[in-house]
Amino acid sequence: MKKIFFASLLVLGLSLTSCDDFLDINQDPNSPTQENMTSSMMLPAAELNLAHSYGDFLRTSTGYFTQYYSQYFGTSNYLDYSQFTMSAVRSSSTYTQLNTRVLNNLKTIRELSSAEEDWGTYLAATTLRAFTYQVLVDCYGEVPYTQAQNLSYLTPEYDDGQTIYDGILAELDEALEKANGGDQVATSILFPGATAASWIQFANALKLRILTRESGVKDVNAQIAALIQEDNFPAANVQFAGCWKNEAGQANPFFMEDAFASYGASQQNIVLNLALYGTMSEYGDARLQAYFTPNADGDYTGSVSGTNFSTTSKYKSTYWCRPNAHFDDPVVLISTSDVNFYIAEYYAKNGNNGMAQEYYRKAIEASFANAGVTGAEAALSAYPLDASNYKRAIGIQKWIDLSGYNSFEGWCELRRLGYPAMGSVTGDQIYNEQSDAYNPDLYVPGTLYKPIKCNTAVTTILQRFPYAESSANRNQNAPDYPGDSAPVFWAK
Repeated sequence: MKKIFFASLLVLGLSLTSCDDFLDINQDPNSPTQENMTSSMMLPAAELNLAHSYGDFLRTSTGYFTQYYSQYFGTSNYLDYSQFTMSAVRSSSTYTQLNTRVLNNLKTIRELSSAEEDWGTYLAATTLRAFTYQVLVDCYGEVPYTQAQNLSYLTPEYDDGQTIYDGILAELDEALEKANGGDQVATSILFPGATAASWIQFANALKLRILTRESGVKDVNAQIAALIQEDNFPAANVQFAGCWKNEAGQANPFFMEDAFASYGASQQNIVLNLALYGTMSEYGDARLQAYFTPNADGDYTGSVSGTNFSTTSKYKSTYWCRPNAHFDDPVVLISTSDVNFYIAEYYAKNGNNGMAQEYYRKAIEASFANAGVTGAEAALSAYPLDASNYKRAIGIQKWIDLSGYNSFEGWCELRRLGYPAMGSVTGDQIYNEQSDAYNPDLYVPGTLYKPIKCNTAVTTILQRFPYAESSANRNQNAPDYPGDSAPVFWAK
């Protein structure tokens, strides 16, 4: 994978006056002494490192695992991803970045803000810490937590996912008890100039996500009900926006990863997958045009997981559709549609069909609004909420919604809800690499399919990442890897 290095993304942070200053890689970063460190120096550094990891590597790789993406004709950078494969080496740099440049910074911010009784900043750092650990658990299942970021433990124990989820929920509750909506917060890129009120809403939405994930393996109904009753969730997407420039090293990280021809590079990798195209085109879903661009002929087509087509293929580069990416696209952490889908699921589980229908509609309408298109009624008609099988309707519509901006959450929800389910048609049947015969009509809308040359250790889709080489190979306490088909705790 191409690496993008921000010279100003320091482990301990740096002084800045604006997001533009922070992203200016031609400006020498300050090197303040440890005793002069402040939360306003470190919080933006932690935020931008999180945005880069979450919005680039995690979005790109999981976009293939969810069958949003296929591999571009003639290139092979992510062909292994499209075959449902992740190696321990591939994720190591992102794992290290999340631990050193995000969690280490946040640990220091929490210590400083607690000592100063700066509870708004304490809540901000705690929320980002909880978000980061949620991501790590959802990737790896088990990671160091109770002994992590502690120099007394050079080889920290790995904690199970349930322990970590319960721990970060307790951390969020403790920080929420201390913070008030009017509390000031250190300089932040996620919520520039905002008080703790915005961070309270973010924390509540994050709690809703974590609790919903847990709900399949633990009774958390009362906690979810209390959050919904409080009804203090974000009114807009929680996202890194307005801080990207149309310059090399300073654009949206996903755009930089695969649309960086604008900055002198030439290789591209991502095209629209047949599974997503076939499902959305079945009922003319206008979000398809918002999420992907048409091919050279002005048409939409879907490629096949597990192949990059032979050099003699007639299905060359111009035949496929590329992501509709822009340098200033936001990196979305939690969307308004995401929150409404969780609430709809809660009501469906508890037999309140009327409220489930209401929030399901709100979720799909929010998805179309976020995409800037109309046509929610067609989506609602194509996948009406069925109380007897709510997971299918919510699962498929969440899968479609998240395909345009948050592949990582799409992968998580696909594993948790089980939809779209794996169909009987295989990638080998859809495309024959020897004869170059392509039969997209075999695809069944609303399903996934087994990729060509699929990872033999996977029974449906990839369920987790192997423990990162940068952690496991240096840690005698790393557990044995349970395998690519072993679900993380909340998907069992």
